[in-house]
Amino acid sequence: MKKKMVRYTLETLPPLTDAQRANLKALSARPNHEIDTRDIPVLTGAEWAKTKRVRGHLYRPIKQIVTARLDGDVLEWLKSHGRGYQSRMNAILRREMLSSIK
Repeated sequence: MKKKMVRYTLETLPPLTDAQRANLKALSARPNHEIDTRDIPVLTGAEWAKTKRVRGHLYRPIKQIVTARLDGDVLEWLKSHGRGYQSRMNAILRREMLSSIK
């Protein structure tokens, strides 16, 4: 049995119950030394050095709707790679943008 995915926005989130508010208040009042972090692995300096740092890693730009005229063969090529041709087009443009900044 497949479960239906539920999506919320800030406008459609159900309000917090009194119990949830009380729980959040109690958690925020708890001192750091009482928080059990044993299940979080400690990263060494060498491990941090190996991590990939991506510019804007957590940044998600706001998408804007545009109308663009493309050559028919370019559009067919984008669509021939399957679903998500607009995201692919955005990725290609972003790659070019970032390479021109360097």
